[in-house]
Amino acid sequence: MVIGLILSGKVMRQAGFFVVFDEQSSRSTRPRYTFIFMQNKTQKIALIIGGSRGIGRAIALKLATSGFTIWLTYKGNHEAAQKTKAGIESLGRDCELIPFDVSSFEETEAALGVRLENLSPDVLVYNSGISRDNLLMWMTKDEWGSVLSTNLNGFFNVTRAVVFAMLKAKRGRIVVVSSVSGQIGQAGQVNYSASKAGLIGAAKALAREVGKKNILVNVVAPGFIETEMTQKIPKEQILPLVPLNRLGSADDVAAVVNFLCTEEHMYIHGQVIGINGGLAM
Repeated sequence: MVIGLILSGKVMRQAGFFVVFDEQSSRSTRPRYTFIFMQNKTQKIALIIGGSRGIGRAIALKLATSGFTIWLTYKGNHEAAQKTKAGIESLGRDCELIPFDVSSFEETEAALGVRLENLSPDVLVYNSGISRDNLLMWMTKDEWGSVLSTNLNGFFNVTRAVVFAMLKAKRGRIVVVSSVSGQIGQAGQVNYSASKAGLIGAAKALAREVGKKNILVNVVAPGFIETEMTQKIPKEQILPLVPLNRLGSADDVAAVVNFLCTEEHMYIHGQVIGINGGLAM
């Protein structure tokens, strides 16, 4: 990414910056300037929503190995984000950290708006998600609302802005990280299952809207993956349900996402790809 500093008129390029000088305002002795973002045409950008830990981190690292510059968003775990950034940079790729709450329309606009005015990411991976498990009869309004706000409203907040940029660029790939819970449901996860099923429906509808504009939209639906979110799940109860007899890894998911983002000969569109070891067939 090239950051441009416009002071208007004359142009100077140095150390990755565009500096454009202009005449001073007649009302002020100080020049006016604006920061803009300009895209190197040979540069590939992947915007990873929820990329600091777990599956998101694995996806970010995998796409970095495939040559992408990473825009990595996260909510508040700065330490984890910095570690992921360091891992990406150790692979020789650039990484920009963008902290904000995807459930807030205003924060999302503030974080992404300026960037998307002048360039479009080649890839969007929507991986932001939380769980607040409880049986429906005891589920609180906050447990329902917080999960839907992050997992589903967040998708709207982010994708609405990114799709507009991709439509202008006439290209792009979107991969939505749903869950097997969104396909078959899970007791104690009515809120989570609803949000992940909603993502599947939203992605399929979006695929019908933007396919003709060279924007591919697909969904991956992981099963039981070894991450912080699944640490408390008793493996002895889960493994008998999985024909492969093991839990998945974040790298298992990242490999499929990387394929959907990089394969040149791509005719997969509007599909849900299960990554669950045979848990759901």
